Amino acid sequence: MAIQKRTERSRTLILDAADQAFRELGFAKASVEEIATRAGLTRKTVYNLFSSKEEIALRLIARIEADDGPYRARMEANEDVFKLLEIVFLDSARWCLANPSLARLALAPAERPSLKPPPDRPSFQRLVRDLLVLGQRQGVIRRDDDVDFMSLVLLGIYGQAMLSALSGGAFSEDEIRHLIRIVVEGIGERSPSRSGKS
Repeated sequence: MAIQKRTERSRTLILDAADQAFRELGFAKASVEEIATRAGLTRKTVYNLFSSKEEIALRLIARIEADDGPYRARMEANEDVFKLLEIVFLDSARWCLANPSLARLALAPAERPSLKPPPDRPSFQRLVRDLLVLGQRQGVIRRDDDVDFMSLVLLGIYGQAMLSALSGGAFSEDEIRHLIRIVVEGIGERSPSRSGKS
């Protein structure tokens, strides 16, 4: 029990130190040695708990994704889904802009995302999907399409916009709101002749 607690404490120290190092130095320049020093641990201890710097970064991203309790509480209260989508994406955009090197890893993963969110852990994909399900229950998100597919489309557009913003352009809160509106409302003009077709 004591060993397990010490191991968890060491993992937390490493993740906290890596978070600081990645913010200050960027992912590429932050070494495992730097992370170990900031954590007050040896490099060997870091490698005993994590296989690589990439694994540390992925665990940091997963830790952020798992912190979705406040959003879930608002979903349980049946708050307006469009307002919640705006809040979720604004918070995510702020995090991305404050953590550009980790954000690039999260937004452009090495593996192509699957249609369904990861079954074994919380994820941003699951949160967005569940928000769209809430929107369907509220009657404001279409029900004639697969919610997993719609969430992937929304995340793909958001991810590209954030990657562009990280490449040098600022991304304002109004632009996030605009992006959500365009995705949710669609880009096609509904003419009288098309309104009866899907």
